Amino acid sequence: MICRSIAHQTESVVMCAEFRLAPEHPYPVPVLDCLTAVIYFMKNAKEYGVDASHIAIAGESIGGTFTAAICQELVTREDLPRVRAQVLIYPFLQGMDFNLPSYQQNHSIPPLFRKRAVSLGLTYLTGKTMNVDGVLKGAHVPPDLREKYQKWINADNIPEEFKARGYVPVEPAPFSEELYEQVKRGTETMFAPLLAEDDIIRQLPETFILTCEYDGCRDDGLLYKKRLEDNGVPVTWYHVQDGFHGIMAFAGWGPLEFPSTQKCLQSVIQFLKDL
Repeated sequence: MICRSIAHQTESVVMCAEFRLAPEHPYPVPVLDCLTAVIYFMKNAKEYGVDASHIAIAGESIGGTFTAAICQELVTREDLPRVRAQVLIYPFLQGMDFNLPSYQQNHSIPPLFRKRAVSLGLTYLTGKTMNVDGVLKGAHVPPDLREKYQKWINADNIPEEFKARGYVPVEPAPFSEELYEQVKRGTETMFAPLLAEDDIIRQLPETFILTCEYDGCRDDGLLYKKRLEDNGVPVTWYHVQDGFHGIMAFAGWGPLEFPSTQKCLQSVIQFLKDL
């Protein structure tokens, strides 16, 4: 329903990529499947009646992760046209800190409970079911990496109004080498786009970011917004004050739609129409 609405209301061609799923096909298989589909589409855009210089890439939830990662991968590709825009709808963008304000405030908000969010992320990363307690406490991050990424993943970079519902700084648990060895690929930028260096970030296309107040991933979007803006990338930001993770997926459900579902969808459509 989302893709159909976007296609009809923007009078655009929409390509929806299918990809293999974890745990049978863990990271990086799913995101590489999407990257392959995007590259094929860009190289063959004329066959679909599409101007290759006017392609936007969009994704919701983990699809937002894939979108951010793919756009970062493509900035170095000289054999492809430049992506016109990226659309990130409540994306997951880092696995370093699950004690940011949004994770604390929304730890028991469905459907993406804090513990469930980490469990799903680890299953995607490793293909295995893992005990998430150590990761929740930050024991998986080496001190040197924590220091390196502190400038980007830090509650100090979150506007104060987003801490009003409650936030208590948490000291990370002692580092566990064993745990780090299990999840160390989680520091790769294709898994965690928020960790990309500035020389990549500043080359990214115009960006739309949608965040929801009642979503653990909210602060990932806010932190990425700041990084993009700090590097001169134009950002359109739409925050859904009464929204939660997955709210846009209810588009087309009639009476089961939430009040802000169509507002979310229309914000994306308007951004694309304005390009």
